[in-house]
Amino acid sequence: MSEMAVQQQNLHRGGCRCGAIRFEATADPIYASYCHCGDCRRASGAPVAAFVGFHAADVTFEGASAATYGVAPVNRSFCGTCGAPIAYTDERLSDRIFFMLGAMDAPENYPPRVHGYVREQLPFFHVDDGLPRMETMTVPRPSGENQ
Repeated sequence: MSEMAVQQQNLHRGGCRCGAIRFEATADPIYASYCHCGDCRRASGAPVAAFVGFHAADVTFEGASAATYGVAPVNRSFCGTCGAPIAYTDERLSDRIFFMLGAMDAPENYPPRVHGYVREQLPFFHVDDGLPRMETMTVPRPSGENQ
């Protein structure tokens, strides 16, 4: 396999609905999960959000700059033109970026491996997929915070 074919194989691409923002990661993801917290529901407009995470150093953006909104330590990005949610970052995990699964060009390639914040799960929303279920966050924060 040529070097170019190997390089193309490791690209993970995505963007917003209107195409104003595009991104790609040049290394494989380090994380994929569902989140049932109220903040993710409000940010996504869905009963549950799904994310795929990468090392921030492996990610590049093209096109328009994303608009952002957040309450420290979490900052969420979205397209200022079409409003599509793009990603979130967490100051406590500054070397990572977590893209909305729906922002990926091939979301089927990133199956979540865990459910987070199930204590906030909507009572009518059930996913019986056998994945681990965490009461709070699924990625430990350096200070030991687990809320």
